[in-house]
Amino acid sequence: MNDPNGMVYHNGTYHLFFQHNPDSTVWGPMHWGHATSQDLLHWEEQPIALFPDSLGTIFSGSAVVDKDNTAGFGNNALVAIFTHHNHTLAQNQAGLPQYQSLAYSTDEGKTWAKYEGNPVLPNPGIRDFRDPKVMWHEESEKWVMTLATKQSITFYGSPNLKEWTKLSEFGEGIGAHGGVWECPDLISFDDQGKKIWVLIVNLNPGAPNGGSGGQYFVGDFDGTTFRPFDTDTRWLDFGRDNYAGVTWSNTGNRRIFIGWMNNWEYANVVPTETWRGATTLPRELGIEKINGKWYLASQPVPELSAITSSLQKLPSVDGGESLSLKATAGNLPETYRLDLTYPADHTFEVTLKNDANEQVTFGYAASERCFFIDRTLAGNHAFSEKFASKDSAPRIGDQPEIRVSLWVDVASIEVFADDGLTAMTEIFFPTQVYDDIVLQGQSGARFTDVHLYRISPTTN
Repeated sequence: MNDPNGMVYHNGTYHLFFQHNPDSTVWGPMHWGHATSQDLLHWEEQPIALFPDSLGTIFSGSAVVDKDNTAGFGNNALVAIFTHHNHTLAQNQAGLPQYQSLAYSTDEGKTWAKYEGNPVLPNPGIRDFRDPKVMWHEESEKWVMTLATKQSITFYGSPNLKEWTKLSEFGEGIGAHGGVWECPDLISFDDQGKKIWVLIVNLNPGAPNGGSGGQYFVGDFDGTTFRPFDTDTRWLDFGRDNYAGVTWSNTGNRRIFIGWMNNWEYANVVPTETWRGATTLPRELGIEKINGKWYLASQPVPELSAITSSLQKLPSVDGGESLSLKATAGNLPETYRLDLTYPADHTFEVTLKNDANEQVTFGYAASERCFFIDRTLAGNHAFSEKFASKDSAPRIGDQPEIRVSLWVDVASIEVFADDGLTAMTEIFFPTQVYDDIVLQGQSGARFTDVHLYRISPTTN
């Protein structure tokens, strides 16, 4: 699997569709895989929702609940808006292989029918013309499509999801342009009655630490045009392995995000056997103003507390002395969470280790005001010369103490610093599970509120 697609919440069920090749563990003819959950934790894989057809394979897109039957498929029909990709045209350098199409479900996502009038948005002459994210814009009473078009975003409007009119373009000369723009998302947040709009734009390559990543812009949207408050380039996640992430639709005031936990620099060759590709933890997005500028903050959804239980609390730890949590708490579980607080004017490291002398280190360099993840000694990296890396992230928060939450699985770490203002996601492939955590700070500083949790598995 790769990109999450068509995420929609309907009648108590979260639907997650995803780019999927059912016949191989490498990228191939794309289908929409499908999984459902009532709590964002326990997922049940469903039959494949959308198969390739005469118009092409099924690339990325979104899904909405058409509660007022604007498209004519029925009240509360689920409508998927996706990119058809014609490989025959793609192989022809003069061909224009991508256009937007519809499918709909009237049985709550169990079965899907493609609209007989596809494509609903033909290609206007752009090879990269894809990944529609559609929302209902209440103020202008129309559907708005946010579409990736080469290295820009084009907005389209429609009264019925079938007939689309170009509204505006955004992106020329703004943001990162190291690679093609993909998988956009336009979402809003409430600031004392005023809407703050955030435009998420994934791109590959061009991320700050190499390969695939997601940038975002903060501004206003009037139903036609997105106008950023500034032209700064901001990043959703500074780790190497959070790409193509977007949010669920129809979740009310919540903005729930999930990404693909991989990077196209090595995605087809990571050393897994029966599967390849996974998602990040679902994250709740919010906004926070720091020094007069708005930033996204992301935190694991609170539903995760249902599978999280306390293992050990340490109110205070001397930063000048190396502390092994294996020595104080015993062997760690395979999946765990570690929270801690540390003064921002001192350097510290948190190292995940095993008996094979493999390790991943997360840390903070106070003099540079940056976080880092070092996976150069993490285990198997022979599959790609681009995998072993030390990746950094600036500190955005401005409080005197840094709060950090690390979520560790057998092959990944997801870090949320300063309540998610800085996030980092990275994968790794040790030969043994990391069964120890070592804390190392500086003399004169102390780790406080150190809390280790067990995360229970969500599958058997």
